[in-house]
Amino acid sequence: MNKVITYFLFPILLTYIFSSCASTRKIAYFADVQDSTRILSKPGLEPIIQKKDILSITVSSLSNEATIIFNTPNLPITPSASVSPDFPQTAGYLVGQDGTIKFPVLGNIPAAGLTQKQLENNITHLLTEKKLLFDPIVSARFLNFRVTVLGEVNHPGVITVPSEQISILEAIGDAGDLTIYGLRDNIILIRQEGPDKFLTRLNLSSSKILQSPYYFLKSNDVIYVEPAKDKIASTSLFQQRIPIILSGLSLIIILLTNVFKL
Repeated sequence: MNKVITYFLFPILLTYIFSSCASTRKIAYFADVQDSTRILSKPGLEPIIQKKDILSITVSSLSNEATIIFNTPNLPITPSASVSPDFPQTAGYLVGQDGTIKFPVLGNIPAAGLTQKQLENNITHLLTEKKLLFDPIVSARFLNFRVTVLGEVNHPGVITVPSEQISILEAIGDAGDLTIYGLRDNIILIRQEGPDKFLTRLNLSSSKILQSPYYFLKSNDVIYVEPAKDKIASTSLFQQRIPIILSGLSLIIILLTNVFKL
């Protein structure tokens, strides 16, 4: 009787072990990394100002009174009665459809397509050239640097990035990591490039993602994690039911053993 039980349970346990190993390989990150690996990653991207971006631009100089007018758009905006408190208005400079910002005294200044440093240098040059300020210091920051993570993650949504730099791994971490059904080797990145949308697929199962030009995300990037195919889903469902099946079989075997003893 003991031999029968052993022969009966051994194939089931073997199937469970192998199926678990296969599933673990499917959900692992960097499956190709050995015990010790050095990977030269690419430097982070310098954000480029785009249309509809909202910028915080602060100006300082030896005269605090002279700089007040240039910092007015950065002051907090008091919501009006017609504006819902759930949707506060954002202070800052909006980059218009023509790619410019409306800067006090200086008027329209080109911003789209420039880096923060380039815009800072341009404003500094204009303030000095027009003798509006002596030795001004200009600092520009993004107020709406954000990425969106959708699909098979635990907490999909929009992620605000105060540091103005985020990698795809950090974004997925902020979204609560992928669910067990998310495809690690087929992540879709959607990026706005001028008037067009650019799509590419990324593989988080490979360590080559660390060297990818898309490892660091740009503002307004969208990450979409596809769900696994029906075959993987059904395999996962089978694994979930295996403990119940084994418990039921164990109960039946115990009952049969007691019956034969009688």
